[in-house]
Order: sequence, then structure tokens, then C-alpha cells
Amino acid sequence: MSFYFNNFSSRRPACINPNQLNNICEKVLIETTRVFDACVHRVESEQFSLSLTDFSPSDPTEPLTYVSTVNDPNIPVQITSTRIERSDIRPNFASVSATFTIPLIVNFIDANGVPGTARSSVSVTRSAILCVPQDSLTPISVRVQAFFSSTIGSFTSDNTISITACLQVILKVVGIVDMLMPTFGYPTLPVCQGGIDADCTALFNEPIYPPPN
Repeated sequence: MSFYFNNFSSRRPACINPNQLNNICEKVLIETTRVFDACVHRVESEQFSLSLTDFSPSDPTEPLTYVSTVNDPNIPVQITSTRIERSDIRPNFASVSATFTIPLIVNFIDANGVPGTARSSVSVTRSAILCVPQDSLTPISVRVQAFFSSTIGSFTSDNTISITACLQVILKVVGIVDMLMPTFGYPTLPVCQGGIDADCTALFNEPIYPPPN
């Protein structure tokens, strides 16, 4: 069983029925990342020239035919600099900008029809007017999520491509804070399907979570 497979317990994560709000049993203090403001910046058909490295296979047969470019799933976006410039007219708002590098995987086909990949990256700066809380002891920072996609392009040299890409960037103003949250208490964790029975009564009778005060 899981939280969502044939599980109808009132202690499972699910959408809240308004009638269940009366069952809120405690207030808990949670350390979490609070998003104070965020926005999405979308760009269509932007031109990029990319240098390629780390070809796989290492010696593809030229000429190479461009296929696509996407985010490298194994390397996160790297923020190199951020800036928050407050507005004198609107003190709770600021011009928020970030410069960041998106690691990329470029897909191609060589002259023998063998698919291959290469690595690249692109540096981007994006800015937006966002709500930024007033100064406090809690540090405020800028976070970035970036998504890159291209299926239009061509090789301009052995290790350079010129492409047209779509870019979606999410800018966030965040801070790590303590939040007081109403809760329904701890969940009841279902036993995993395929679990192995064993004579471990003492261990299995131990509570999973510490008791509330």
C-alpha cells in the first residue's frame, strides 16, 4: 500500500474537505524556505551561439547534424551573481536581477547516422520587479530555475553551433524562516506492498515519530 493506492485513511496527504478543518489538532513550528515573491520570464526564439566540449562518441564522423539542446539533468543551474535594488517610490519592491549559467546537453547525428551528445552552457541575466521584505536578521536571497529547449540550429564549425531556443526562467525571492502551521498531526504511514514479515515485534512497536508535547 501507499498513501494513494487503496488508502482511505483520514491521516493521508490529500485534498482537504472543508468539513475536515474542524479536525486541526495542533500548531507546529516548521523551518522552511518561504517564497516572498516570484515570477516567470519566458523568451521565444532567442538566438545563441554555443561552444561544444566533451563529445560522446569522442570522435564523431563529420559533418554533424544538429538535433536539439536541453538542460543537463545532472548539473544544476549555477548562479554567479544577484542584485537587489530597492525602489524609493515603492519601498516594499525592488529590481531583482540574477546572472546564472545553464549547463546544456547538445544532441546530434554524425555522418554515419550515429547519435551523439556534447556539452555546453549559456550565461544569462534576467531582471524583474518583485516584492522584497524589509531588512531583518533573516537573510533574503534570490533563487533561479531555468529551462532551456531548442530544436532549431546548425553547426557553424566542428565545435560551435548556432541555435534558436526557448527559455523559461523562474525568479524567486526567498528566505529560510520558522513558520507556525496548523496541522492534522502525524500521518499514518502504510506498510509497503511487498514487505517481508519478520519476528521483530519490539522494533515494529516503536513509534515512528516523537510524541507531541
